Amino acid sequence: MSASDSELTAAWKAYETGSNAAGMRLDQWLAGAVGEELSRSRVQTLIRAGMVKVGGKTATEPKQKLSGKEIVEMRLPEPEPPEPQGEDIPLDILFEDDQLIVVNKQPGLVVHPGAGNWTGTLVNALIFHCGASLSGIGGVARPGIVHRLDKDTSGVMVAAKTDLAHRLLSEAFADHGRTGDLERAYLAIVWGAPPRSTGTIDAPLGRSNNDRTRQAVVNETRSDARHAVTHYSIVDRFGGGEEGPAASLVECRLETGRTHQIRVHMAHIGHPLIGDADYGGAFRTKANRLPDEAKMVASAFPRQALHATLLAFRHPVTEKILRFKAPMPNDMTMLADALSRI
Repeated sequence: MSASDSELTAAWKAYETGSNAAGMRLDQWLAGAVGEELSRSRVQTLIRAGMVKVGGKTATEPKQKLSGKEIVEMRLPEPEPPEPQGEDIPLDILFEDDQLIVVNKQPGLVVHPGAGNWTGTLVNALIFHCGASLSGIGGVARPGIVHRLDKDTSGVMVAAKTDLAHRLLSEAFADHGRTGDLERAYLAIVWGAPPRSTGTIDAPLGRSNNDRTRQAVVNETRSDARHAVTHYSIVDRFGGGEEGPAASLVECRLETGRTHQIRVHMAHIGHPLIGDADYGGAFRTKANRLPDEAKMVASAFPRQALHATLLAFRHPVTEKILRFKAPMPNDMTMLADALSRI
C-alpha cells in the first residue's frame, strides 16, 4: 500500500512492503505494487537508473531481495517531449529555396509543439513539407524556428532549412534590425485611437503580478524588467463623435521583441486590441456602443486583431534583401470594413 503523505518526498512516490514481501525480488514486488502503470521491464530500467530506493538507500539491482516491512521509493522522470512528426497542414508559402521558407501563418496555428499542443503546429506542417531538410536545425522541438508569432496572431514568418540560415537569421532577429537589415511591421485594430498620429511606447515589460502567464508594464528597477519599445502610426480611424474614434487601424514596428509586446503596450496607453481577451477584457462592453453590424462583428471577433504584415531581411547566402508583405486576413478585413461604415 502507499505510504502516508509524511513519508513522501518531492518527486518520489513511496510504497510500504508487508511481511509477505520477504524474499521477493525488488522488481517483481514493485511491478505488482504499481499495477498497470508500469511494465516490469520499465521498473527494471528505473532501478538500474538509480530511480528506486529501498530503506532510503539507492537500489541498482532489480533482483535485490526484500526483507519485508521496508519503504520502497520510486521516482518517475519527467516525460520527454515527443519528437514532432510531419503533418499535412496547409501552408500559405510566400517563398522557398534550399536555405529557408517564408509562410503567411494563419490565425489559430501554434508555431511549435509544447504543453497541450504536441501536434497540429507550424513545425509539424514544416516537417511534412520540407522533410529531412529541417532535421536538427534549431533543436528537435523547434526545427527551423528563428522567431515566433502568438497562436492567434497571423502573418509573415520565416523558417530556416540549414544550420547557416538558422544561425544568421537568429542573429538578425535577436538584433531586431538595430544594426542590420531586418524590418518588421504589424497591423492591429485597436479600441479608440491614440491622440497623436505617430508615437513611441517605451515601457519595460515583465511578468504580471496577477497572472504569471501574462506580461505587464513594470517598474524598470524590477529584476525581471526587460526593455521594450514599440513605434506606432495610425493608418485609419473608424467612427467619431465627442469621445473620438470608436476604433483605429494602427501599424506597429518593434525595436525590441518581447512576449506579447504590442498587445501589452497598446493596452498600456489605453487602446487594447479588439478581441484580446488577455489584455483588453475590460473594453469588451465598448462593442455595445457600436451600430448593429459593427457590434456583431467586433463582439464575435475570436482573437486579438493582430497581423504581421511585413517582413524583410537579408538572405543568409545570396545576401539579397528579401521583402514580403501579406494583406490582412479575411477576419480582420471584415472587421475593418464593418468599422469603416460606422
